[in-house]
Amino acid sequence: MPERVALIHNPRSRRNIRSGGRFAEQARAALGPLFICPEGRNGLVEAIAEMARQDIRVIAVDGGDGTVSHVISAVLNAYPHERLPALSILPSGNTNLIASDVGCSLREMAALSRLLEKAEQATLMDDVSWRQPVIVSWTDPDRLPVAGMFCGLAAFTRAIELAHNPAILNRYAHDTAIFATVLWGLRLFLRKEVRSQWLGGSPMTVTVDGGRPDAHPRFLFLCTGLHKLSRGVWPFWLDSSPTGGLIYLDILGHPPRLARNLFSVLKGRISARLRNSKAYRSGMAATISISTQDRLVMDGEELEAGADGLLHLTEGPRMAFVRC
Repeated sequence: MPERVALIHNPRSRRNIRSGGRFAEQARAALGPLFICPEGRNGLVEAIAEMARQDIRVIAVDGGDGTVSHVISAVLNAYPHERLPALSILPSGNTNLIASDVGCSLREMAALSRLLEKAEQATLMDDVSWRQPVIVSWTDPDRLPVAGMFCGLAAFTRAIELAHNPAILNRYAHDTAIFATVLWGLRLFLRKEVRSQWLGGSPMTVTVDGGRPDAHPRFLFLCTGLHKLSRGVWPFWLDSSPTGGLIYLDILGHPPRLARNLFSVLKGRISARLRNSKAYRSGMAATISISTQDRLVMDGEELEAGADGLLHLTEGPRMAFVRC
């Protein structure tokens, strides 16, 4: 019997708004009750819980990184971790880093038809990418963990806030929005008070794999479960044997030779001098605890620290992404 494929459709994603609902009609006709267009976050959680009860083994996600992150969170809260469903992504959002990384490039009916064909031929799991999401949790047991694939603090949070400015977000597509954000950020960076604030970093204490807490302001902190980013950017490296699935970059406040070093870091050109610098650090870990008053941005969503100022990042279970 072919595996059942369900589809989570986000009608508010950039491409779906432009399509005028045409794909939604086609997908609903093809999938029937397994075409799901949930109302808000609560509707998504309920829909995923019902999929878990039915043991749906493949979930397609029609949306961008934010939608995929919400689906991963709901899946990890609803399914047993030893029996997680495979996901496949139909990239239709403002940002689609996750889809690009795991090898999902087809959209709309081209993607759905390919998935249904693979389901009929029992070949869905023949071509998959495996990834471990980043799970953010808090000390408060009533606050459910949030999972995603790319997060950051300090300068990353400030940059995302710039990108979410309606003057940029509502006028430009994603790639152009990034360029506009860079220009806007550079203009602000020329102001002495802004430059001093950004370079000084955000007060933060970072503890990696239960080691010694490191209390320093951070200019930039990034963490991901992805294996590649767009446009050749890869600002991570290993200084020792990996101890987990969280890949992180940690740049302290007032980093030396920032302009030159940051360009080298973003392009993955890591010199011996950079590797030996105490201001630029990178590696892999299983757990990272952060004490901060900064907001963490996970796949475009801002998350506040707990009342105790703590955020806990842990490696999630391996998840399969069906390429299409």
